[in-house]
Amino acid sequence: MMTRRFVLVLALVAASFSTAQVATLAQHKPGEFSAYDDIANELLGRMTLAEKVGQMTQADLQYLGDLSDVRTLALGSVLSGGNSDPKDGNSPEAWARANDACQREALATRLGVPLLYGVDAVHGHSNVIGAVIFPHNIGLGCTRDPSLVEEVHRITAIEMRRTGVNWDFAPCVTVPQDDRWGRTYEGFGESPALATLLGAAAVSGLQGNDLADPLRVLGCAKHFVGDGGTSAEKRDASSSEFRAGVRLRLDQGDTRVDEATLRRVHLAPYPAAIAAGVGTIMPSYSSWNGEKCSASHYLLTEVLKEELGFEGFLISDYNAIDQLASDYKECIRLSINAGMDMVMVPERYQEFVTKLTELVNEGAVPMERIDDAVRRILRVKAAMGLLGPDPVIMSDANLASSFGSEPHREVARRAVRQSLVLLKNDGVLPLKDGNFAVTGSAADDLGMQCGGWTIDWQGKTGDVTTGGVTIRDALADAANDRLVAESDQAEAIVVVVGEKPYAEGTGDTDEPKLSDEDQDAVEAAVATDKPVVLVVISGRPLVLGDAADKCAAVVAAWLPGTEGAGVADVLLGDYAPTGKLSFTWPKSADQHPINIGDENYEPLYPYGHGLCY
Repeated sequence: MMTRRFVLVLALVAASFSTAQVATLAQHKPGEFSAYDDIANELLGRMTLAEKVGQMTQADLQYLGDLSDVRTLALGSVLSGGNSDPKDGNSPEAWARANDACQREALATRLGVPLLYGVDAVHGHSNVIGAVIFPHNIGLGCTRDPSLVEEVHRITAIEMRRTGVNWDFAPCVTVPQDDRWGRTYEGFGESPALATLLGAAAVSGLQGNDLADPLRVLGCAKHFVGDGGTSAEKRDASSSEFRAGVRLRLDQGDTRVDEATLRRVHLAPYPAAIAAGVGTIMPSYSSWNGEKCSASHYLLTEVLKEELGFEGFLISDYNAIDQLASDYKECIRLSINAGMDMVMVPERYQEFVTKLTELVNEGAVPMERIDDAVRRILRVKAAMGLLGPDPVIMSDANLASSFGSEPHREVARRAVRQSLVLLKNDGVLPLKDGNFAVTGSAADDLGMQCGGWTIDWQGKTGDVTTGGVTIRDALADAANDRLVAESDQAEAIVVVVGEKPYAEGTGDTDEPKLSDEDQDAVEAAVATDKPVVLVVISGRPLVLGDAADKCAAVVAAWLPGTEGAGVADVLLGDYAPTGKLSFTWPKSADQHPINIGDENYEPLYPYGHGLCY
């Protein structure tokens, strides 16, 4: 039930704080972090400027060397970016050792303030080999099931806690309006109402009602605000970041809408995330009508903190402040004075500390702004139980048996089958009887099933992780010898095709569509005159060309993650499809952007479409 997002929570147990501190804490709703100000202010009053600036600084593990900078600079946080694994390998044990080593350095500082350790666990603890990888948000949006979304994120938190990591840069509550954007799959859907409902559920799953619970982690709603509404631009792609030539650019762009539209579409999910208690919010790389969100005092301070009453703290995106000006010191001044509280400076953290200290001493950044930022960080740490005499800081080896466990995978399998959308069916599904063959580029590729933000930032094809099952293998396991090797021996053919993994930037494309290779696979199957079931693995709706007409059935499977058995459940009829489109499915590329409510709305499949058996 979702009601617990809004009910009063119990005060933290006396063991977490001193008797005097406990007496100051009344029952409060999630998100009322100012209830911890007595604890935060007492610690803040003992801090030097260097220690305050350290709390505002987040460095990346891969640039920390022997980790001594955590201690000498009194850093407030460490992250592992999308490609930043522990130096001794990628396993739960290696991640636990990395977290614990960082925390030991933090505890060795004068004040012994524990770290926040952050990762992008955007669909499970997806940086770590062997973790359960859930469907990306685009698939979860098709379930329309907040209880399921909450459970997915509760399990994500447990698997994170096995490694000691206590901060998840999730959920993404973006409302994508143009499917050509390479981060479309990170959004729950094109409707602000859907992102509002499921974003709040995700926060509840990660944080629960008590952030001091050792099985919960700190959440982060992102990217504030308008990241899903950027205008498409053609740009010279001469840099190594892009392929040669001219290509579309939507990522980190400009959202050119009036304030009423910004609020109605893009701001809409944030009040619910705040009401659910989200402790951190990440401002967007993108701009609003030409002004970078990370430098907007109006958006960060006046709207988010003052109008919406957000009491947690703001964390910048990866190197995001570097884009604000040509001079790095000016970048820092603009961002901090706008309201940024902690800055993600993966490699330049020493320079950041030096220059922010100079800005304070010069009077360019007021001490009141520094104290406000640090108070916000400390009140969140207090709510997490990190400032008490017996904080839960280190990794928990007792959770080893639950990491990647079958019960967790069963929830992921349920999420997969509820996320699938049956777009078309001329009676061939479910495959209850008769032999069938399976072909296509994505049929036996775990990496394609998982997509981006899986072990590597951009994801990769092939055996990206362990413990999962491909769609082909799942069908073979469940079909009782009805899966045959050759199409000419089959009574029906399942063709599984789709997008190769990508993430932000590289995923922007002029024309999201089936590749030529995939079109050829469909044509080869259709040429047999057998009924063809087309299963599309993708991070957004793809233009299908004439494949939608030629195939007897079409299933949108999105990026289902490691549990291919959920796809088999639907195809074989063990679970009747229930998913409904969270994005409009266009007929052709020239319809982009297309969203429900548009004038002359004539998609191939409308928002909310989804058949059943």
